[in-house]
Amino acid sequence: MKKLSILFSVAFILLLTGCVQKRSEPYDYSALIESKPKSILVVMPTNSSPDVKGSTSVLARATVPLAELGYYVYPVALVDETFKQNGLTDGNAIQSASIKKIREIFGADSIMYLDVVQYGSSYRVFDSITTVEVKGKQVDLRNGKTLWEGQYLATEGNNVNSNNGLAQILITAVSQAVNTVNDKGYTIAAPAVYGLFHSGDRGGLLHGPRLPKVNSVAK
Repeated sequence: MKKLSILFSVAFILLLTGCVQKRSEPYDYSALIESKPKSILVVMPTNSSPDVKGSTSVLARATVPLAELGYYVYPVALVDETFKQNGLTDGNAIQSASIKKIREIFGADSIMYLDVVQYGSSYRVFDSITTVEVKGKQVDLRNGKTLWEGQYLATEGNNVNSNNGLAQILITAVSQAVNTVNDKGYTIAAPAVYGLFHSGDRGGLLHGPRLPKVNSVAK
């Protein structure tokens, strides 16, 4: 029931969210099918956005959709602490680390590199929009091959009619302040990573061995 609740919650957010995707040619899954990864190591994302909260928010949201797809996902808090203990404190340092060494430490089949392209809310007098855009790349830790890549953009906007007067403008200002304090980007990060792994700009990840389907990597 808990999983169904999460799925319905994310689906509802997706309905409220403007998700603009540019569909490219379908993804070639041959490397992923051949690799048959059973586990994924999700590491701290790099952050190309100006908001420092982007990396941790996206990381916190990444585990559930990958687990739902049928992969064993290493606990992200433990993974992040292990990297920190080895002097790798951010996404850029982690992505430059030796995959052979990472494989030796964790024993995972694959690693998921993420980059936060856009994150946060922008405000004007009569409207606001929250945007989270994420890129993902899954790499085989056994041989360094790229198994899957994707990108997804999720947005949610609020608009107020300027003819509604000062009261509505004040309400909008208060709403914007609340969004800033509560970090609306964290909320939108959920449909962003869900969309990335389930659809992406060229197609989402195939189902893993813990959730066998027709389009599973476990055949």
